[in-house]
Amino acid sequence: MAKRDYYDVLGVAKNANAEEIKKAYRKLAIKYHPDKNPDDKAAEDKFKEAAEAYEVLSNPEKKQRYDQFGHAGNAAGAGGFGGGGMNMEDIFSQFGDIFGGGGSPFDSFFGGGQSGRGGRRVSRGTNLRIKVKLSLEEIAKGTEKKIKVNKQVSCSSCDGSGAKDKSSFHTCRTCGGSGAVRRVTNTILGQMQTTSTCPSCNGEGTEITAKCGTCHGEGLMRGEETISIQIPAGVSEGMQLSMSGKGNAAPRGGVPGDLIILIEEIPHETLKRDGNNIVYDLHISFADAALGSSVEVPTIDGKAKIKIEPGTQGGKILRLKGKGIPEVNSYHRGDQLIYVNIWTPKALSKEERETLEKLQDSPNFKPQPGKSEKSFFERMKEYFG
Repeated sequence: MAKRDYYDVLGVAKNANAEEIKKAYRKLAIKYHPDKNPDDKAAEDKFKEAAEAYEVLSNPEKKQRYDQFGHAGNAAGAGGFGGGGMNMEDIFSQFGDIFGGGGSPFDSFFGGGQSGRGGRRVSRGTNLRIKVKLSLEEIAKGTEKKIKVNKQVSCSSCDGSGAKDKSSFHTCRTCGGSGAVRRVTNTILGQMQTTSTCPSCNGEGTEITAKCGTCHGEGLMRGEETISIQIPAGVSEGMQLSMSGKGNAAPRGGVPGDLIILIEEIPHETLKRDGNNIVYDLHISFADAALGSSVEVPTIDGKAKIKIEPGTQGGKILRLKGKGIPEVNSYHRGDQLIYVNIWTPKALSKEERETLEKLQDSPNFKPQPGKSEKSFFERMKEYFG
């Protein structure tokens, strides 16, 4: 089933500001929260859908990409913007920003017990950026790239825990393993309860008494991973794609960051790109232009034979329909535009010069402005509307 528009999911306008987006998500998170709707699959799906929409629209970079490409900006791999691969751990880790601390909105709003899911803080790895260079042919057809990425990975000695062994973990004495501490303050309105991240364990709920000797308790080390990236057809220079969970690993088994892929186009030897159209400069002789001819031109799909009509003027634009670049996640393709240029020889033999001198005074070889074809700019305006 196709994904709904993220703005429709949150019920906000496309020009909504950050505070409006945050407020709309907070309202939906409370309405469909699993603690309020136990064993309700429909509510859980709406809860996840709202979290995914907020994950994208609350991030300026992801929001800009979504506004430009819609769900097509998702095409780099599973999860795309980073929302599609979210699980409950990811979602509840957002609540520190949304609800001011605890893992569940019901903790801070109603003073209830710690939610079984989100009490402990989940660390998140940093995003990783790479550049991928693509030829015009690869852009036109889409391609798969396997790239070795040097990044932070989970420590192989401790499996990312940061501890020497399992016995090195102890429940945090400050928060009792919840990852959060509550404070009650007396005010003129009565007692007010606030929840914040435990300062002793940084919200993890456990403390390490003996650190791993390899990573020194960080749970991370440098490593190399070969990542397969599916590039959709139609991407363009400067476009950014995202793969969820393929960035740097997070400390102590947290959520990995995203891999951001920046697209770079390799210039083609003979073809140029203009949006979704391909442009080619064709040079023909005066004789071919006057008498007509059949010539081969390069395209992104191989060679194509085109007909030059007798009397073709320099500056004429020929079109090969559907021979351009496809739109991302669309069946529509641009065209190939062929700009006709008349090539004038600089050196002539004696016989060639004598022949042209005989033709020089012929009426057919005199410019006739009143009968000429439309100007180059008129043809361009007519073609592009």
